[in-house]
Amino acid sequence: MDDRTREYLRGRFRDYYRSVSPSPPPDAHEREWGHIPWTTGTGTTMVRHQSMLDLGDLGAFFAETAPRHAYFSAARYDDPGASTMGGKGWRSADLVFDLDADHLPGVDPTETTYAEMLAACKDALGRLLEFLEDDFAFEDMEVVFSGGRGYHVHVRDPEVLELDSDARREVVDYVRAIDLDTENLVHTVSADGTTRRVLRSEGGWGKRVHEALVDYAEELRGMDDDAAMEKLQELDGIGEGRATTILGAFRQNPEALEQGNLEAGGPGVRRLAEALTARVTATETAPIDEPVTTDTRRLIRLPGTLHGGSALRVTRIDREDLADFDPLVDAVPERFEGREIAVECDEEREVVLGGDTFMVEPGRNTLPEYAGLFLMARGDARKVPES
Repeated sequence: MDDRTREYLRGRFRDYYRSVSPSPPPDAHEREWGHIPWTTGTGTTMVRHQSMLDLGDLGAFFAETAPRHAYFSAARYDDPGASTMGGKGWRSADLVFDLDADHLPGVDPTETTYAEMLAACKDALGRLLEFLEDDFAFEDMEVVFSGGRGYHVHVRDPEVLELDSDARREVVDYVRAIDLDTENLVHTVSADGTTRRVLRSEGGWGKRVHEALVDYAEELRGMDDDAAMEKLQELDGIGEGRATTILGAFRQNPEALEQGNLEAGGPGVRRLAEALTARVTATETAPIDEPVTTDTRRLIRLPGTLHGGSALRVTRIDREDLADFDPLVDAVPERFEGREIAVECDEEREVVLGGDTFMVEPGRNTLPEYAGLFLMARGDARKVPES
């Protein structure tokens, strides 16, 4: 990034912070604060080990410093401004989850547009929230668009705050279905002198597998026998013989299967349940970034600040507004709307932002300021003097 571009971004960030003061997290005085300034050169410098006392008035600090990136700690400390981690006196920490579009399965950043990556990440966020709300019954949660490539979720229920790294890793493993105890998805039910193995359908991974089994059975019942046999044999471990018994069970006793009864159809249905379990745990996980969740001292982006790699706002999202939230519209700062600037690009690019699509050509381009800032912050454009 050249000096003109850097200074322009720094000045516009300062103007933003003079009009907007980011709101602090709960227990702000017990947290460590950090930021990355607009340093020259290719490297970055992290300024950390600061407390609210060190920063002073938060609004004045941001208006004067206009950082490139700003963070606060998930942890609460006795002395958050201590210069060493050991000297801070750890008390507790939010349980934080990070979803990064670049790390999602099946997403290739070289082939996928920024808008497509963010859409895929929002889908993953929906799955994560289902785990947190339905499986863990967490209530005190804050959802945040990171301003860059994904989303953060801060859980602040009292029972999670003092969990150590190992306990947090167990949460990660459950959400990502790592070493999942598949035997625990089934329980034994006794009735009328008989016992049968039944999928747990009241919640958790058992419910997900049970729903997949019911949907699969319904799909098979809508096919003719030849098509159904072919579909069944696409699954690992199911040959013609097992496919025949499974299809017969689906045709003859659909009620038992809807109840998750794995004895209806013998070993074939049990093998089908195993195959569907593998499919469900491969497709319905939430691909969270493990180190962020297990780190009890993590620094995380402060909502209301600007992301120095996009010039978009790190944005809190009310749960009821999440379905309609569009980061490429709702995270565009109003301060950067209403005027145009000139930037220079080396390559042709398409920018989808603010509800519009802009085709950027090599050379000089005149764009709405928010689009120009986005390109410059990403390193895809340079600021040029206005003509």
